[in-house]
Amino acid sequence: MEKTIIPMQIVVLAAGHGKRMGNGDLPKVLVLFNGKLLVQYVMEAIAVSGVCDKPTVVVGQKAEQVKAALGPDYVYVLQTEQRGTGHAVAAVKSVLEGEAENIMVLYGDQPLITPATIKKMTQAHIASGSTVTMATVIVPDFNDWRQGFYDFGRVIRDTAGKLVAIVEKKDATTEQLEIKEVNPSYFCFKAQWLWQNLEKLSADNAQHEYYLTDLVGLACQQGEPITTVIVEPREALGVNTPEQLEFLSKV
Repeated sequence: MEKTIIPMQIVVLAAGHGKRMGNGDLPKVLVLFNGKLLVQYVMEAIAVSGVCDKPTVVVGQKAEQVKAALGPDYVYVLQTEQRGTGHAVAAVKSVLEGEAENIMVLYGDQPLITPATIKKMTQAHIASGSTVTMATVIVPDFNDWRQGFYDFGRVIRDTAGKLVAIVEKKDATTEQLEIKEVNPSYFCFKAQWLWQNLEKLSADNAQHEYYLTDLVGLACQQGEPITTVIVEPREALGVNTPEQLEFLSKV
């Protein structure tokens, strides 16, 4: 019998320590938010979207705690050391290679993503046939509740409006920091291209980490087609500090 390759597999990154949350040893994705775990919102949105039956969850610090909280309905992959988002996705290669045509990457600490956005990104990615599809957020300014977006990577476009790079805040020039289109890091990739290009990522940056966002630059250099999907700013809000958690509760 021929093996079924699914159209889209979703990978949820849930290995972070959450040191800035001040929760002792509790992994960040297990922080309570309006009565539910942060990561539960993401898993529920995926389930409702109908895009993927059995998401893959990348776990790290306190992996057993995360597995126990989420239960047996997912595939778990251990990221032994936390060396960035690109490193986390590379950890799933051995499990997912040859299993899916496309891979979507979401985050366990961004609880406001909706099923509609997950569906919209999947449809845009498959319909366009692009190598990379990414969400972008456009804000009028970085004031008030939009302050957090100032820390996001900037979406760099050429004069024709074509996306040419993503530059992380730490690596951005003063001029680039003025750009109001930012990257929430929700991505879809053609799986085969993803597995081939993850190993080309470099940790030569301010954080000495492997950024998943650098794949966008690689795709640009290779002339690969990239589709962007604009999403509602609120859906891209994440939680890194107790203040952000409190703010999200109000949203």
